[in-house]
Amino acid sequence: MIHPVILCGGSGTRLWPSSRKAYPKQFAPLIGRESLYQRTLRRFSGGGFAAPLVMTGNEFRFMATEQAAEIGLSDARVVVEPLGRDTAPAILAAALLLERDDPEALMLVAPSDHVIADLPAFLAAVEAGRPAACAGALVTFGITPDRPETGYGYLELTAPPAGTAPVPLTSFREKPDLATARAMLAAGTYLWNAGIFLFRAADAIAAFETHAPELLAPCRAAIAEGQTDLGFFRLAEAAYAGARAISFDYAVMEKADRVMAVPLEGGWSDLGSWDALWAAAGPDAAGVVTDGAVTAIDCRDSYLRSEDESMQLVGLGLEGVVAVAMRDAVLVADKSRAQEVKTVVETLRADGIAQADQYPRFHRPWGWYETLCLGTRFQVKRIMVKPGGVLSLQSHHHRSEHWIVVSGTAEVTIGEEVRLVTENQSVYIPLGTVHRMANPGKLPMYLIEVQTGAYLGEDDIVRYQDIYDRT
Repeated sequence: MIHPVILCGGSGTRLWPSSRKAYPKQFAPLIGRESLYQRTLRRFSGGGFAAPLVMTGNEFRFMATEQAAEIGLSDARVVVEPLGRDTAPAILAAALLLERDDPEALMLVAPSDHVIADLPAFLAAVEAGRPAACAGALVTFGITPDRPETGYGYLELTAPPAGTAPVPLTSFREKPDLATARAMLAAGTYLWNAGIFLFRAADAIAAFETHAPELLAPCRAAIAEGQTDLGFFRLAEAAYAGARAISFDYAVMEKADRVMAVPLEGGWSDLGSWDALWAAAGPDAAGVVTDGAVTAIDCRDSYLRSEDESMQLVGLGLEGVVAVAMRDAVLVADKSRAQEVKTVVETLRADGIAQADQYPRFHRPWGWYETLCLGTRFQVKRIMVKPGGVLSLQSHHHRSEHWIVVSGTAEVTIGEEVRLVTENQSVYIPLGTVHRMANPGKLPMYLIEVQTGAYLGEDDIVRYQDIYDRT
């Protein structure tokens, strides 16, 4: 039995504006209707795989469980990292958790935001790496390069690969310049580093003891002091903060002795940039990919995407362009510079622009909300509360609210009164009044909220009770 460990805490800034800190790319439906995270869960849902162990951040814990449940995979174990520490502490914590039940547990570590088009080829590669992993090797998977790519790191092998047979590694190489990438492609002894690993939990821990022993104490303490919380296992924050942030490659793989690489040819992409998504989506004969409410006229070699059905994106005579339109932000970029979109986010952050990190739709454990209109003393929101969803019992110091139900039925608490509010009915919540909203029905409930007051920030919430433990 193989134990999938899914790393689900990245921010994916190179796919801005679709991917942002508040809603990273692994949870977004970038290809098809399912998110990349859901596609990853499906990849590991067949026979021979145990329930996945999902390592994610505190802000994404509900999203991880909800998206798993949406596709019928609610057995996923979600481990909450209280703060980001890169991949090495996350993988070590997962290994320590698995070792408690079975030191021989075979763990397959994979990012949650990659695409693998050929699942049988991927599973065959995993099986090819199993004997080496069971024999104590640390196995990584590399993609057979088909072009001189400068956006990926490389694995240098001791010999050219033959099929899916594991090959010993010579070194890990950073992202090269174009001339070096061409030389690597010509040499035939290099693979792209996919960031996917297979090994026994005990062997991973032993490698940490040898090469990164300083991480063991804080990770062990974070587990020992951790707590089960609403179905999640939450690592202890104070202890986990003591683990330095470092990638698994730097901490262990580049230093370990018994490292093997399995070649993988499975239509893999890390979707690390818009041009990578363009390639994975399958351009038409003119090299054009469109997604959403898009019209492309006489365009070539371009990616055009609209994420708002009310926003029609039209491309006329474009060549080598990426255009992504959302309700609150639009990106227009030279496709050849798609790897530089991360600098856009850095620039926006430096200028204090909220769209750098905030998403127009704010996801919460009970559903979501989005701002439709914002003025100096008023704000209009659209709110969706999922079936069974319950907002916290709360009050506000600086604003009053009107709620108008437009679909479904809301159970509303205002002070001591509890009543049902149905479609086209409304209620008023005076400033300072304790209130709560819930959806007792079996369908999503939608309402319009109109706020008025001197201050409309989300931090003007005093919580008294919360079923999601956010008090």
